[in-house]
Amino acid sequence: MHPMVKPALRRGWRDLNTVQFGMTPAHALTLGPVDTATGSFLEQLNGTRGLALLREEGRRCDLPDGQVDAVLEHLAQAGLLDDATAAGPAAAALRDRPDALDRLRPDLASLTLVTSRPGEALDLLAARRATRVQVRGAGRVGVTIARLLSAAGVGEVDVRDVGEVHPWDVTPGGLPAKSVGARRTEAARGAVRRSAPQAPRRRSPAARTGGEPGNTLVVLAPRDDVAVHTPDPAVSAPLTETGTPHLHAGVVEATGVVGPLVLPGRSACAGCLHAHRADRDPAWPRLVAQWRCRRPREVPPCDLTLATTVAGLAAAHALAFLDGFVPSSVGARWEVSLPALSWRARTVAPHPACPCGGAEKAKGERTSMDEEARETMAGQRPTTVSRHRADAARPTGTWRAHV
Repeated sequence: MHPMVKPALRRGWRDLNTVQFGMTPAHALTLGPVDTATGSFLEQLNGTRGLALLREEGRRCDLPDGQVDAVLEHLAQAGLLDDATAAGPAAAALRDRPDALDRLRPDLASLTLVTSRPGEALDLLAARRATRVQVRGAGRVGVTIARLLSAAGVGEVDVRDVGEVHPWDVTPGGLPAKSVGARRTEAARGAVRRSAPQAPRRRSPAARTGGEPGNTLVVLAPRDDVAVHTPDPAVSAPLTETGTPHLHAGVVEATGVVGPLVLPGRSACAGCLHAHRADRDPAWPRLVAQWRCRRPREVPPCDLTLATTVAGLAAAHALAFLDGFVPSSVGARWEVSLPALSWRARTVAPHPACPCGGAEKAKGERTSMDEEARETMAGQRPTTVSRHRADAARPTGTWRAHV
């Protein structure tokens, strides 16, 4: 082990005995009291020394016996420590590809801020290569999502759509100008390959033959604005039946939409969204029928900057899920409209009449929560933020900085 204080966190001294790691409220952590000798020793935690050398440095800094190990344990418990040499098999393979790892170093630094175990960030980054994402829709939003996921290290990103590329499909982060007139799917797949930090994994037989099993995640980013505004439950029903997580995203008129991220049988789906809307508005089914029966517009409104913004947020939610977190798009639909550009979240709860089973799961979770609350006399809510424990108790002497 070669310990190092996470370099992504800027360090500053609040006073002679208190050091702050990080700047933003989401990540800043304060450690204290820290004496002068320990403060000097912190400078040695840069990943270039093993434990034996660090103990020697500790003696040179006049730290008492055992203090070096105590400091390292304290930093590790606070989530401030990383290991420059830790690596599982997948991470070791990524280390052996310095060209690819260099492309992903900013992503690795970011992951260290949301993980706690030393070496965990590199493991998560390397694990992306084993994931498989299918993006349905090769328009301004879909192709940009696919390229972002590929560039972030996802091993297999497959894009599907029909027709040819039109001039208005060209975007800086999506399809290039030279693809105009080409088959949309092939042009998108080529753009995805060029975005990857290393050679993409070979497509699986299931992906080549159209089989759904094997997809870690499916992103539904249709070019049709009606399909974005009111996703057809029949389209996503096979994904729900096979238990495939899927994320809705796109632009409708001048509004960008991300979510919901559907965890089949656990969270709300497109059918739940439709049923809730019909409950609130009796005219909703009639409107949807009219919108769907009309011929799609050849050039629907899709602001370039809005589409890019939606693609970036959708890709971030997808990566959070692939990395083992539960992003806020589970059970919610994020929307942003021009020109104010204020993001808002619309809750999408499982509907009791929907056959997806999400309502039964939610009911069971509420019952479990009620029983736990009665037993502990504290109604703590289960985490909806991350499958990784993000609210672990802090060791004595550390606290969140109010910045």
